[in-house]
Amino acid sequence: MANYEVTVSTGNLLYANTFNNIYIKLVGTDGESNHTWLLNISGPLAFNTGAVSSTFTLSCTNSIGKLLLIELNKHPVIVFPEDAWFPNKVEVKSPEGQTFNFPIYRWITDSEVHLYRDGKGLYYTHPLGKYSREKELKEREEAYQWHVYEQGIPRCMKAENTESLPLEVHFSFTKTTEFLFTAAQGLIELKLDGQGDCTEKWTDMDSIYRAFCCKITDISVYVQKHWKEDEFFAYQFLNGVNPMLIRRCSAIPRTFQSLKAWSSSMNENIYLCDYKLLDGVEANTINGIKQYLMAPLVLLQRTPDDKLMPIAIQVRYDWLMAKIFVRSADFNFHELNIHLLRTHLLAEVFAVSLLRNVPMVHPLYKLLIPHTRYSLQINLMARNRLISKDGTFTKYTACGGEGMFTILKRSMASMTYSSLCIPDDIAERGMEAVPNYYYRDDGLKLWDIIHKFVKGILNCYYKSDADVEKDSELQKWISDIFVEGFLSNAKTGIPQGFSTVAALVKFVTMVIFTCSVQHSAVNSGQYDYGAWMPNTPISLQLPPPTTKGTTSEATMLETFPDVNVTQSTDFVPLGHYPDEHFFEKIPCKLIKENENLDVPYTYMNPTVVENSVAI
Repeated sequence: MANYEVTVSTGNLLYANTFNNIYIKLVGTDGESNHTWLLNISGPLAFNTGAVSSTFTLSCTNSIGKLLLIELNKHPVIVFPEDAWFPNKVEVKSPEGQTFNFPIYRWITDSEVHLYRDGKGLYYTHPLGKYSREKELKEREEAYQWHVYEQGIPRCMKAENTESLPLEVHFSFTKTTEFLFTAAQGLIELKLDGQGDCTEKWTDMDSIYRAFCCKITDISVYVQKHWKEDEFFAYQFLNGVNPMLIRRCSAIPRTFQSLKAWSSSMNENIYLCDYKLLDGVEANTINGIKQYLMAPLVLLQRTPDDKLMPIAIQVRYDWLMAKIFVRSADFNFHELNIHLLRTHLLAEVFAVSLLRNVPMVHPLYKLLIPHTRYSLQINLMARNRLISKDGTFTKYTACGGEGMFTILKRSMASMTYSSLCIPDDIAERGMEAVPNYYYRDDGLKLWDIIHKFVKGILNCYYKSDADVEKDSELQKWISDIFVEGFLSNAKTGIPQGFSTVAALVKFVTMVIFTCSVQHSAVNSGQYDYGAWMPNTPISLQLPPPTTKGTTSEATMLETFPDVNVTQSTDFVPLGHYPDEHFFEKIPCKLIKENENLDVPYTYMNPTVVENSVAI
């Protein structure tokens, strides 16, 4: 007799356990076992939440060789109805002493027989493996279908609501509870303030301060104290929530003709922020009032003491008001282009293509699946609650409605592969030498760490460029991304296929960086920099004045958005409130500690960077 030791692990999720009877069959290169009931004296507790069951012994007349597959199913017990079960994996030790692992990590909700393959991919060399692989991918293609939400932006997953999503991509119980709690907590605070339905204007700065004091962070307090200062205004272009727009200015724009002679010898130290994507965008109407959204140009100079200071803004009105219009423009530009498009929507494209085209035991699947966690559900919620016809972003921001999609389509048309790879992006924007650019410094370190890890993993599986070229599942993955995500636009520079190991390593590094580090950089500081509304007004109700010296605090208050727009709590899905964080699973060393900075830059600290776009 040949005895096989079988160990089953059940997931540590709410309701992951089952009271049903579990049956298994082993399939090897030289035969297969009987369909066997995994009977244990522990009874149903053997498959309890978070449990590693006792070892079961499964006997065969002879050895069945190297294990390729297992067949797994469950049946309800007479006293218990059929329930759902979430097994993590099955481990089998053969009589020859070899251990085979079969990853599952998905819900089993029925009594059908399900096939799972050896995690090392041995099935590729066996006819049964081809059948099971094709069966898995066919099921995935049906479960994860592409959908056109709006022409001109990346495709998304087809789903009406969160209930229609496959169970394995749902929020966990903990994630759902904390998500609902933070949303409800913000709403309660708002209602207690009596501001949730208030469409009145702010009467004075003290009123704004009193509302702000309800929910503050150390950085938001610093923002409230320093938001009027030029140095802090400039600092936010480097290390605020939108560090992606600033670039070295190679030629002074025509708009600033009067500065050309003065700055001709200083171009190496002049930087530009250009919001041209917002030019001509139809602004929203909120509470019955027409809103205003400008497309400013901002020039900044590196001073001899290595500070960055604004020197000109392309609008002729008082300086503080000019900066307010810039900060409002930055909010709309950042939320749609930098945050929504370049992290959330791209993460969904990477995830759906992975789930449609790559089987579970493929090295690419194992490498990337942790970086897709919760992305599909958070994006579906964003589409339904934020950018839908009645969504919060649509109703309460300057670019809401038609303008919002105008910006997204322009952003999509201008996006390039190089701009998604931080080493290339920093070089193209000429930002290698500007001091105190912590986004660059931390980001490049983390890119190098991820790249080294990805290279080490993929080199284990792809020994030559030919191995990459002949991997049909890998090629389908990148092809789907190019067609569905980047709309077959070759000008983006996105690969349409992979021909070298180096090209594959770079692209996978970009995917992981985008879904984790980049999202943390442009998401986590939103509340810090936006809690004090005057620093980040999401909409403005008056056009910029055209005559210098005509503005006052009263003018500023008239320009700010109404109370209910300022305090809207429906932005929770985009991450305005803290949520749980996950430690990176890649080998990662800590970046240099910066607690001594006036404004600590922690958004790329590996201990707080989530693995995926999960909020």
